[in-house]
Amino acid sequence: MWANATRPLIFKLLVGVVCMFLFALFVMPPLYDMFCEVTGIGGKTSGPYVASEAGIDTSRTVKVQFVATNNAAMSWQFSPKVYEVVVHPGEATEVVFYAKNSTHRDMVAQAIPNVTPFNAASYFHKTECFCFNQQPLKAGEEADLPLVFIVDRDLPRAIKTITLSYTLFDITDRVTDGSVAKLN
Repeated sequence: MWANATRPLIFKLLVGVVCMFLFALFVMPPLYDMFCEVTGIGGKTSGPYVASEAGIDTSRTVKVQFVATNNAAMSWQFSPKVYEVVVHPGEATEVVFYAKNSTHRDMVAQAIPNVTPFNAASYFHKTECFCFNQQPLKAGEEADLPLVFIVDRDLPRAIKTITLSYTLFDITDRVTDGSVAKLN
């Protein structure tokens, strides 16, 4: 009799767990992205940017610093070739990052960007970036990874320095389009 009384409770608890899992999997990521976009928290940059014809603001400069780190599971060498540049808002600037697969196996990497201060993220536009694509490298292979960016002319004057950091992740096991097979 006691077992019959707990069945509805167990069923309700299991349904609750499944609902929480579905909520966390399908509802929370878009809500978090929307929250970050509205508040500027998280330092996420937008996707590819098409420059306007507004011109270059030569009356001021902004220092842009570059940081490269590897996720704990990533064993590549990864670094910017220059650690900072000084740019005029509205000016397209190209820098290069260096990557070397120092392992003995073919791998695929993905770089995830972050901008600080967080309120500068919506003013930092990448027109070309290695982070837009997966980066397959054969064992021992190295590559120069280009980045072209524009600091928006509307960047608040109080922001004098922007830091763009990339974290490099090993996504070899997650690739389903055959990118690793193409390396051979």
